[in-house]
Amino acid sequence: MIESRMYDQASGLRRMTQLTSTKVITVTGGKGGVGKTNVTLNMAMSMARQGKRVMVLDADLGLANVDVMLGLRAGRNLSHVLAGICELEDIIIEGPYGLKIIPAASGTQNMAELTPAQHAGLIRAFGNLQDDLDFLLVDTAAGISDMVLSFARAAQDVLVVVCDEPTSITDAYALIKILSREYDVQRFKIVANMVRSYREGRELFTKLTRVTERFLDANLELVACIPLDDSVRQAVKRQKIVVEAFPRSPAALALNSLSTKAMTWPIPHNPGGHLEFFVERLLVKRPQAMEVPYGE
Repeated sequence: MIESRMYDQASGLRRMTQLTSTKVITVTGGKGGVGKTNVTLNMAMSMARQGKRVMVLDADLGLANVDVMLGLRAGRNLSHVLAGICELEDIIIEGPYGLKIIPAASGTQNMAELTPAQHAGLIRAFGNLQDDLDFLLVDTAAGISDMVLSFARAAQDVLVVVCDEPTSITDAYALIKILSREYDVQRFKIVANMVRSYREGRELFTKLTRVTERFLDANLELVACIPLDDSVRQAVKRQKIVVEAFPRSPAALALNSLSTKAMTWPIPHNPGGHLEFFVERLLVKRPQAMEVPYGE
């Protein structure tokens, strides 16, 4: 059932081209613990509060936590869609300000090992959604798995979240290297997270660009420096996000600023500027993901 729907390409693409242009932003990071889910949710909430139609796809398909962080309860998730039990629209849950969440399955190993055909089927399911979207934010897993690369290469903008740890910088470089060399992704927006000052964030960005400029043909842009702020931890304990729980905190102000900036990023007018580009990119045969050393 799922396989037959996956390969009905023409009808799926026609449905998606009828949607209004949707800005697709993938938020990722080379390693876990850098705060990418917090960045994703706070951006999404800030956009929704400003009247935008926003959806978050929890693409950490083995260790999902987006719904938990918002204090929401998901009855069904993406594993039920892939099993043919229900449609994508049946699992969407709604958060504050009309923010829509597509929950993934937590602790389900096979969800982290989808085939390329299942990747494509998962994204094509968006063609059946009735609601038009202004923004789709994709929160990926950490690392350089095939699933992470799939969602990163299919988006119009890739946000790479890094923090001031050697492993964070090394792993972020590995992710950027694979995407730029193997998938022709050349533009990356960098978020320096949990920094003690703007200067520290700039220095972190400089560390990353020093090696990318030497070895890669990639363009990196520092789009935000999010300060280390205990309000973020306090908000997580309350199962809220910081822009809602502590809107005047330093982290919330920085995240609101990032969201406002993201809403001005242009949507491409070529076919890649629409949701159907997800399908087109995911259906292309991908090179096998491999371990990449730091540097050349």
